[in-house]
Amino acid sequence: MARPILINGKFVAAKSNKTIEVKNPATLEMLDSVPACGDADLDAAVKAARAAQNDWWRLSGVTKADLMREVAAKMRQKKHEIGKVLTKETGKPLIESVDCVAWCAQCFDYYAEVGRSNIGVTVPPGADHQVNFVRKEPYGVVGCIAPFNFPLLLMVWKVAPAIAAGNTTVCKPPHQNPLSGLLLGECYDGLPPGVVNIITGAGDTGGLMLSHPGIDMIAFTGSTAVGKHIASVAGAQLKKINLELGGIDPLIVFGDADLDVAVPGAAWARLLNAGQVCTSAKRIYVVESVAEEFTRRLVDHVKTLKVGDPMDTKTDIGPLISADAVDKIESQVASVLKEGGKLLLGGKRFSPNGLKGHFFEPTVISGVKHGGIATTEELFGPVVSIFKVKDADEAIEKANDSEYGLGANIYTKSLELAMKAMDNIKAGSFWINDPLADNNAAPFGGMRHSGIGRELGAEGLDAFREPKHVHMDYIMERKPDWFPYSKRELPE
Repeated sequence: MARPILINGKFVAAKSNKTIEVKNPATLEMLDSVPACGDADLDAAVKAARAAQNDWWRLSGVTKADLMREVAAKMRQKKHEIGKVLTKETGKPLIESVDCVAWCAQCFDYYAEVGRSNIGVTVPPGADHQVNFVRKEPYGVVGCIAPFNFPLLLMVWKVAPAIAAGNTTVCKPPHQNPLSGLLLGECYDGLPPGVVNIITGAGDTGGLMLSHPGIDMIAFTGSTAVGKHIASVAGAQLKKINLELGGIDPLIVFGDADLDVAVPGAAWARLLNAGQVCTSAKRIYVVESVAEEFTRRLVDHVKTLKVGDPMDTKTDIGPLISADAVDKIESQVASVLKEGGKLLLGGKRFSPNGLKGHFFEPTVISGVKHGGIATTEELFGPVVSIFKVKDADEAIEKANDSEYGLGANIYTKSLELAMKAMDNIKAGSFWINDPLADNNAAPFGGMRHSGIGRELGAEGLDAFREPKHVHMDYIMERKPDWFPYSKRELPE
């Protein structure tokens, strides 16, 4: 029997009799099955969310904050239990999974405070005895759709600000790994019924959410191609959207960089979660003066990383999510080499310690062609692509030469170079000497084809609410600029 879904505060059996199997990508063992929810399940979730929304919005900010902090506390209590499930269904190393649950709790704590203290602004009036203020109100019901690479964190980045703003939610975790999301749903049991609802399913279920008239907004993280489709369909309905999409992020190693830091930093920035990170450093530009030394050290460092069972606490890199993912990265690596890249390490699928899962060797390729596949397609796997450039100016120019603009990273001791790069590279997040670091109080999202809107920060709260301007004159009087105009003189 498939796992139950969360509707109106209770875990219930889905009405759909279709199911989706969930397998461990490291061992290929069957873990469980979940419903492929259809119209009836979605309707029930939306009905519960709509029924709860008005009362939830009008609940005091202090009470909402208290309830959200309780959610965070429960996440911390269950972080090891949830983390183990997350690792089994994603292939993410266990230490990364436990970290993810802790980050989810931090996000709820952050928005508990921000939502309690921020509902709008007062603006200067245009005349005497007038009062003007802007109140920010929720959209209503938000459909939240998260991807397989960070199924918990990227869901919480939507749910926490959405409910802090007074919305209610219908959540669809990724079909590849929904079990941890359902387990995380147990942490919502202190919220009023209907505030957070969780259904399961694949793209068909997501499509139903997109077209459902009872969902006022879609918050989505995933590929740019799917994001464009969502934007097109939502636009026809004037449905609000918040989209965090793909990226082919650059990382620049300038000539003055400390390679003792830049080498392991670049490796982590690219190979975290087996390279399945939207903000991972997929294009590494190294200034010519340090390129040879950087490349040699990087290869030596990557050789020391342990690939294997993600439940082993000594494992650094686990499997990819699916056989299709391995097929795709293998094909992309072949294209990079055909374009002139030089294979220095890895480059093929393998079975570490006899594991039957979707493993691909950590791969390092130098001499990668700028303008080739590694700069136009997102390589979602453990592949380090190194581009040699003659100087800092060429590094900045090529780093900015992309349709995407999710994130960018640099290593330098020079304030001048850091500010020049920051000023000239379009990216929603710009990391200097500390790649991929997140801050709940700062906005996250992409420029160009990497998305619309922001998550995290005050901007992430505003993404889930709309402003209402309130104009009041506290003295009721007839205004001199009203009809009839015969009593007015023409302005000079």
